[in-house]
Order: sequence, then structure tokens, then C-alpha cells
Amino acid sequence: MQTDKPLKVMYLSPTGRDDYDQIFADMTAAHKLPNTEVHVTSLPPQDGAFTHIEFRSYEAMVTRGIIRATRAAAREGFDALAIGCFYDTALHDAREISGEMIVTAPCTASLEIATSLANRFGVIVGRRKWVDQMEATVRSNGQGDRLSGFYHVELGVNDFQVDHQRTNNLLLEAGRKAVEEDYAEALVLGCTLEVGFYKELEKELGVPVIDPSIAAFKRAEYAALLKRQCGWIPSRKWSCEAPPEDEIARFGGFDDGEFFGSRIVVPAETITANAA
Repeated sequence: MQTDKPLKVMYLSPTGRDDYDQIFADMTAAHKLPNTEVHVTSLPPQDGAFTHIEFRSYEAMVTRGIIRATRAAAREGFDALAIGCFYDTALHDAREISGEMIVTAPCTASLEIATSLANRFGVIVGRRKWVDQMEATVRSNGQGDRLSGFYHVELGVNDFQVDHQRTNNLLLEAGRKAVEEDYAEALVLGCTLEVGFYKELEKELGVPVIDPSIAAFKRAEYAALLKRQCGWIPSRKWSCEAPPEDEIARFGGFDDGEFFGSRIVVPAETITANAA
């Protein structure tokens, strides 16, 4: 007979282009549970043809798209959604509008995993520009005292996948400083497009290295599993209160037009059991 209904998880790239969607689709295919169906999506091009959101002004521009996409995913019946940017862009805003769907993002997810593996962690980031905002997120998650530091390699988001050997060398140099000079016991990669580099760094440095795109996806999947098995659904009380539906309908802008640009579906595996 066929197994239970698959978990449905969305990995949302908060950009208006699909340049990297296949990278994330391959990542989810390699790490998902058999009974999980994953949709890798990005925002519609009309939300802005961003290939990255390194700047706060870019984040502000795509926040509306993230909110709309989150609401649309919840209405499609997804169990969980991961917002694919290490700034955790619009995470709390999206949670407010997500109904019973669980929402997470790379920085928050990576910290949860890193601090379960070690007492002290460092974060390798692309550019010094990012540090102030990311450090605020680390501290807002209550992990500032366990942070060894931020280690920037002066690569922008679009640079990580251009020359893999150069990227790996720069990440390794930063990782050595974090581990050997500042005594980090785990490392977090601070950009979702650093996907795929963690294994070589772990081998060279001898500490766990958290890939944030994997972390965000797996935390979303795990939360979906717990919701299914334990009935743990998001709270909608007090600070988590959702806006009234009558106001949403009256104000407009939430539910009209296109919510997604591209979409790649990574299907659940069909598992059958033969009768004894």
C-alpha cells in the first residue's frame, strides 16, 4: 500500500531570477527524506530581477514578494517553508502570515544546529558589509556569547560559484583563523550560495561546518515532521498574532497577481509495501 501523504516543503529563493534554483533543487534532492516533496521557487521577475539581496534596500524591495509567496505557499498546503537568505529576510513578517505552515531561514536554522554540536562557533561571510546585520541576527537569537567572530572573504553573493577553487581557498583561510586563532569549535557558512563547500572544509579543519542552505531546508523538513507527528503548529497568540483576514481583503495586495517565478519540483519517492 502507499505510505502516508508526503511532507511538502518549499525552499524560496527571495530573488526575481532563477539562476540558482537548480543548485538548490539538487541540494534538496540529495538531503531530503524519501517521503518529502520539495518545491524550489523564486520570486516573479516583476518583483525585481535581483540576483542577490546583499543590501538592505534590496531586502526592502523583495520583502513584499516574500510575504505574498509565503501566504500563497500556506494556501497551497505546504507544511513548511525556508526563506533562502542568510539575512533571514522577512522571517518574522512571513511567520505572521503563514497560518499553520512553519517558516524558517538559514541563519536561525544554522545557529540551532551549530550550537547543538559545539559551545563556540564562527561565521564565515562573503563581505564585511554583511557583518553588522548578521551579528544582530545572531544576538537576537541569544547566541552572541557563543560567537567567536565573523570572518569575511570579500566575495559577493554572485562570486561564490564562479571559481570554486578560489572560493574554497578563501573559505579555508578564513576557517583556519576562526578555528586555530579564535578557537571556534564549529563553523557556519554565512551565504546560501556557499552550498557544497562544507565537506572539504570539514576535512581540512576538523570541525563541523554548517551549510546554511542545507540547514534551512532540513530544519523546515524536521519542523514539518514534528507538526505531522506531534501536532506542534505555530502559535498565533500575542506577538505571533496574524493580521485579520477582513483587513487583508480590504487592503488588497496580498492575494492578487503572480506569487512565484520559476518552480522546480523534487518529488517524494513512491514507496509501497507488499502484503505479508
